[in-house]
Amino acid sequence: MNNTKVKSEVDLIRELKQGSRQAFDQIYVLYSKRLYGYCLKIAKSREDAEEIVQDVFLRLWNMRKEIRQEKTVRSLLFIISKNYLIKSYYNRINSQIFEDYVNYEEKLRNEDHVDSKIEYEEFLKRIRLAMHKLSETQRKVIELSRFRQYSVQEVAEQLSLSEQTVRNQLSLGLKKLRQLVGDLPVLLLLLVKYLT
Repeated sequence: MNNTKVKSEVDLIRELKQGSRQAFDQIYVLYSKRLYGYCLKIAKSREDAEEIVQDVFLRLWNMRKEIRQEKTVRSLLFIISKNYLIKSYYNRINSQIFEDYVNYEEKLRNEDHVDSKIEYEEFLKRIRLAMHKLSETQRKVIELSRFRQYSVQEVAEQLSLSEQTVRNQLSLGLKKLRQLVGDLPVLLLLLVKYLT
């Protein structure tokens, strides 16, 4: 039985190299769930894991003519996934939001505990007020996506919106929040639970 699976994957790889969409789809079915589980375990975000899996298979399709593997593409797919996970991690580290968060944390460590607690309470108050200034759709999208860690697809289904509308509302809402909260790092906003 195992030899049949290896042989069928050998055929799929050969057909993929020749540009077969059907072979590509079958390889996707064969590996996408395992790759998603692997990415989710490391990225800790459904949306990030989904995007990385999509990127991995897009890369596989684009490089199909250069694939050297003949028996299985399993290790190739996991190596590409690992590289995308590392890239995603470094992008997050180098982002302005992450830098704001690190600076904010350092500031809190340098103040005494009472001041930190008061500042944190003020932060939560400003976040609550800012959230209520967003449109209802933006507020719901941010709450589901960032606080409850739903994927774009899940948010779209929950709110009966298209996935593109969810992405647009999320982007607009986060941009507006950043304007409303000013010097408070948005990453902290994404880490605290939304309190109504």
